[in-house]
Amino acid sequence: MQTQTFVFFGQVGSGKGTQVKLLNDYLRSKDNKGVVYGGTGEEFRKILKSDNFTAKLIKDSIKKGELLPDFLTTALFMNILISFLDDQKHLIADGYPRTVEQSGSFENMMQFFKRDNIKIIYIELSEEEAMKRNLLRGREDDTEEGLRKRFNEYKNNVIPAMNYFQGKTGYEVLTINGEQTIEDVHKDIIKALNF
Repeated sequence: MQTQTFVFFGQVGSGKGTQVKLLNDYLRSKDNKGVVYGGTGEEFRKILKSDNFTAKLIKDSIKKGELLPDFLTTALFMNILISFLDDQKHLIADGYPRTVEQSGSFENMMQFFKRDNIKIIYIELSEEEAMKRNLLRGREDDTEEGLRKRFNEYKNNVIPAMNYFQGKTGYEVLTINGEQTIEDVHKDIIKALNF
C-alpha cells in the first residue's frame, strides 16, 4: 500500500480519538509501514507538564478561554513531521489543522513533504448527541455552558478549516456518520478509504 495521509475532524464527543487509534492499529496490521501520529493535544500536554514559561502562558490562555495562537500549534505539528515523518510512513493528523490559517500551513507542509492523496475523515455528530455523550462522561469541564462554547468554536473555526480542503486537488473529504457504534464507525471509515 502506498503511504497515505489521514486528517481527522470531529467535534468533542464524536469518538475521534478512538477512531484515530483504531485506524492506527489497522494500518500497522495491514502493512509493515510505520504510522506517524500527529496529535497536537498530546504535545500540548507534554509542554504543560514541563511547567516552563511557555506552559505558564498556555495555562493563562486556556483559563481565559482563548484559542492558542496558530503559530504555536503549527510549530508543534511541524516538529512532529520533522522528527518522525519519512516517505515510508503513513501520517495521521489529529487536532491539526483547527483554523483556516492552520489549513494553509498544513497544505504547504504536505507539498514540502511530497504528500498527496490526502484523506480528510469527518466524523459527523449532531450537537444534541454530542451534548448527551459529553454530559454522560461526567468530566468536570463538561458543563452545558462549556460545551456550547466548544461547539461554537468548532462551528466558527474548525468546520471552515476542514472546508478549506473541499475541491482541492489531492484532497478528499469523507463524511462518516458518527452516531453509530464504535465498530460501525470504524467499518465505515475503512470502507470509505477503499482499503
